[in-house]
Amino acid sequence: MENSTETTEFILLGLTDEPSLQVPLFLVFLFIYLITVVGNGAMIVIIHSDSHLHTPMYLFLSNLSFVDLGYSSAVAPRVLAALQSGDKAISYNGCAAQFFFFVGFTTVECYLLASMAYDRHAAVCRPLHCTTTMTAGVCTFLTVGSYVCGFLNASIHTVDTFRLSFCGSNEVNHFFCDIPPLLALACSNTCISELVVFFVVGFNVFFTLLVILISYLFIYVAIQSMRSAEGWKKAFSTCASHLTTVSIFYGTIIFMYLQPGSGQAMDTAKIASVFYTVVIPMLNPLIYSLRNKEVKSALWRILYRLHP
Repeated sequence: MENSTETTEFILLGLTDEPSLQVPLFLVFLFIYLITVVGNGAMIVIIHSDSHLHTPMYLFLSNLSFVDLGYSSAVAPRVLAALQSGDKAISYNGCAAQFFFFVGFTTVECYLLASMAYDRHAAVCRPLHCTTTMTAGVCTFLTVGSYVCGFLNASIHTVDTFRLSFCGSNEVNHFFCDIPPLLALACSNTCISELVVFFVVGFNVFFTLLVILISYLFIYVAIQSMRSAEGWKKAFSTCASHLTTVSIFYGTIIFMYLQPGSGQAMDTAKIASVFYTVVIPMLNPLIYSLRNKEVKSALWRILYRLHP
């Protein structure tokens, strides 16, 4: 961090410089962030308040809601402040902190989604042994392991990115501190950093995606052997919400970080970033709650206890 004397702050250029769009963008981001906080907060409260939901699937889901809140809150409040006040400056340490928590929580989500896929595999393929496969110890190991992997990854990228020298322009062509626009500002050689991004992000994304794909391959084989339409429908219902989340999340991550020449198309990257920084955290509780009868039943039980 010795280069902090060279650059003491960054200027986040945001999504657009058009003055007429600042208020509409502020209202849209505020609405999405409020839905994110309320939706994910409600999922955490519902799951922890209702004993019927104290199962591995909902343990992972409550952590997914917490992680969604974490990485959305690392980005959205700063964006809202910039849109409301017009002050686009963020301190060097503030940028590093935002970067660390965003990368950390995003990586945790990758590993949680992989853990949830393994849990779905156990539920569909080995329903009679599910309780012995997904024990409390296994769930705790997978959950804690997801956080360890996530913040270890964040530490690697934060140290690697902020060891670079930023001695020229301090204008970040993005609405938050992310890897590609920061590397574009560095005065020092970024070849090693770009390789670290490609291989470390590539490992995290493709390892967790491989776990998900293998789990669903076994699930597909199990579904094909089911003779009853009811069993097929139940299996599909069990996996549909998770598959929807995985498709949106991984599709955006791969587009952002692992496509060739992604650093040269920052305007397109900004639009893609909106999806996984603010839209996906808003959608996840809606996807899981609207398609889940148990969550809706638990909500009604809590409301009945509050207002009998």
